[in-house]
Amino acid sequence: MMNEFKETVRKVTACYGPSGREKKIAELLAELIRPYVDEITGDALGNVIGLKRGTSGKRVMLSAHMDQIGMIILDIDEKGFLRFAPVGGINPEMTVGHEVVFENGTRGVIHREEKDVKPPAKLTQMFIDIGCGSREEAEKHVSVGDICVYAPHFVDMGSRVACCALDDRICCAILAEVMKKIDSPHDIYCVFTTQEEVSFGGALAAAYSVNPDFGINLDVTGTGDTPECDPVPMKLGGGPTVKYLDDYTVVTKPVIEFMHAVAEKHGIRVQNEVLPYGGTDTYAVQPMRGGKAACCVSIATRYIHSPIETADLSDCLSAVDYVRAMAEEQELPLA
Repeated sequence: MMNEFKETVRKVTACYGPSGREKKIAELLAELIRPYVDEITGDALGNVIGLKRGTSGKRVMLSAHMDQIGMIILDIDEKGFLRFAPVGGINPEMTVGHEVVFENGTRGVIHREEKDVKPPAKLTQMFIDIGCGSREEAEKHVSVGDICVYAPHFVDMGSRVACCALDDRICCAILAEVMKKIDSPHDIYCVFTTQEEVSFGGALAAAYSVNPDFGINLDVTGTGDTPECDPVPMKLGGGPTVKYLDDYTVVTKPVIEFMHAVAEKHGIRVQNEVLPYGGTDTYAVQPMRGGKAACCVSIATRYIHSPIETADLSDCLSAVDYVRAMAEEQELPLA
């Protein structure tokens, strides 16, 4: 099963889809879940919403965002070099010297100005070289407003993998796997959301339309298991997490108790997550329509928002079992 899941992760991380330009990854994810749902719909923001009907009359929304961080072109100079701004959180230190790719397949490399620039350079001191010698030549391939992403290079380290876009494609792969196996009494809405990296906009729209009784969001989270790192408790190989808090969300006590009870009932090892930064689509679901019970299951991931995001697939496969078990519970938690 791990090898099959790994190939799914490889496929979804290779697909272009920065915030606001998710069409290609949306089409791929829709095809992955199509055999396992009763219907698939979308909306004006590009969300993919798959529904597998149950009989209880309750709605459970499973969600993961499908957009990735990117860089939008601001200007093309007379020599054909491209200046850019971030779409989502771009780490300058992890960006210089990396390859990028545009939706039309144009590739380039990122470097920095050399005069009076001390590392780490700011994004405003960087440029993209697509191999052109003039503005006119460059404009045949790229226009102001086009968005590029880190070029995907999948690194297979056995049970661990590294690539750009694991945030949050690895969780999209988990949801696709959940939909293959789930047998719930509830209506299960499998939602791949847009624009999480810039606004949570996709999840806000989807949560309003689905109007779930319970939301389970999946995302990546930081780790405290590398040398001289931030003191957070999450680590690779420790199992999926029970999120308590991040910059945008405090998960309510009844939901936390439900998450731990389900993990204990099914013998699933989990780790507590307290993240003093960042946020997830849980923030969009929790306050919707007067307040919803919502939780977040995270996958501990190193080097988030870089070209080499790294995760352990054993955590992912445990998350498949965990999300499925929570969504199959007859009694859902109160907010």
